[in-house]
Amino acid sequence: MDNLDTTGDDTTGDDTTGGDTTGGDGAVADLDGRTVVVTGGTRGVGAGIARAFAHAGAHVVVCARRPPEVLLKKADFVSVDLRDPAAVRDFFATLPRLDVLVNNAGGAPYRTLAGADAARHARVIELNLTVPLTASLAAYDHLRRARGSIVMIGSVSGSRPSPGSAAYGAAKAGLENLARSMAVEWAPEVRVNTLVVGMVRTELAHLHYGGEDGVEAVARTVPLGRLARPSDVGAAAVFLASDAAAYISGASILVHGGGERPAFLDAATVNKDQQGEPS
Repeated sequence: MDNLDTTGDDTTGDDTTGGDTTGGDGAVADLDGRTVVVTGGTRGVGAGIARAFAHAGAHVVVCARRPPEVLLKKADFVSVDLRDPAAVRDFFATLPRLDVLVNNAGGAPYRTLAGADAARHARVIELNLTVPLTASLAAYDHLRRARGSIVMIGSVSGSRPSPGSAAYGAAKAGLENLARSMAVEWAPEVRVNTLVVGMVRTELAHLHYGGEDGVEAVARTVPLGRLARPSDVGAAAVFLASDAAAYISGASILVHGGGERPAFLDAATVNKDQQGEPS
């Protein structure tokens, strides 16, 4: 399971840095003067994204249901019920300008399909698919004028079986497809891309992977040998919003440390010396 939660505001990460917002050559992406909205940006992955944009010089506006326990430096907070379309429209109407929208709010509890009725699963789909659509539509006029961009925070759950989070996976699959269609319909004024995020280490990681031993065991299944940090996602989001990605639209960028090692490799009884054992 990847970065799931039960709040809709993403979980609090253990990473408190601004993230590496360089283009790989040591130069920090320059977003000075640009306004960025991060939905659900008060905790975890969202907070990591907000910090990364602030570090890159942007004016960051975080919107969520609840305020952060610790206010982010160089970021404003606005309380918005993202499930209320009228409230979302009113929020974006108050902004003098907008250059980047990061649709981060989302998540889901562990819940088997038969463990809840359709209405409960529909709420998960609403939060992870309808809410980003609502925010994007409300932000469109601003972004068109600014020739801005949208970054969807997707999930590897949208491209593989997700037992225990099937509705979440279905919503994230839909979100990625929505982004591709949006990128075509709104071109050339607005670029739209998706970060397909894998497992992220947050302070609630134990709910999904167990204690420290469980987290470390899961991390060993990732080719890069660790779970993502919120700042890893933040740096990727800054890149997609920057001028360095000016010709990238309709793309899905994998932020998953190389993916997940196929289970059959460990189950097989041959070619063990050629497979590359997990570290």
